[in-house]
Amino acid sequence: MTAVGHRGYIGGRWDEIGKLQFDFMVSRGLRPEHVFLDIACGALRGGVYFIPYLDEGNYLGIDQEQVLIDRALAKELPADVQQQKRPEFVVSNAFEFDRFSRRPQISLAQSLFTHLIRSDIELCVKRLRAFVASGHEFYATFRVGRSDGNRAKSHAHARFVYMPDELEAIGRSHGWDCEFLGDWGHPRGQQMMRFAAR
Repeated sequence: MTAVGHRGYIGGRWDEIGKLQFDFMVSRGLRPEHVFLDIACGALRGGVYFIPYLDEGNYLGIDQEQVLIDRALAKELPADVQQQKRPEFVVSNAFEFDRFSRRPQISLAQSLFTHLIRSDIELCVKRLRAFVASGHEFYATFRVGRSDGNRAKSHAHARFVYMPDELEAIGRSHGWDCEFLGDWGHPRGQQMMRFAAR
């Protein structure tokens, strides 16, 4: 990470993809009064837009890399914004959503399923469903393709692909209704899936 920096570590195109995900979530109904969960928040590429927009305490971010969050707070999010908005963070590699002090109404996993094996995706959607109330909306990006060629272990810099019906089946088995939204303007062709908690 030292060689590429926190922006490069998460794949670059910082401003473009950060603004894209923020605009998308607002278009799907995100409002300042909502509690929003940013799953795999990383170096706050989206967070630098979400945090100032949301009311105090309404941004929740979870990531497995403490150093990414620390560098984002030091280099990307002004101290006055941090003090005013009071974002809450959990560092976990096991989707420990129940460590948050609040429950979100809406969540996003931007470029997370693109790096996970199926069992880790199942863990994410299972634990998220156990944490949120019915009606919660969860949006997740993924790359389309046959998953039989995926690696055996999740990896932050490896490419994983899934067919839409495969993710829909995972969601349904863990208490979600699913809708394949498809193209949402991602510059690298990632597609969008919507999960609604039953």
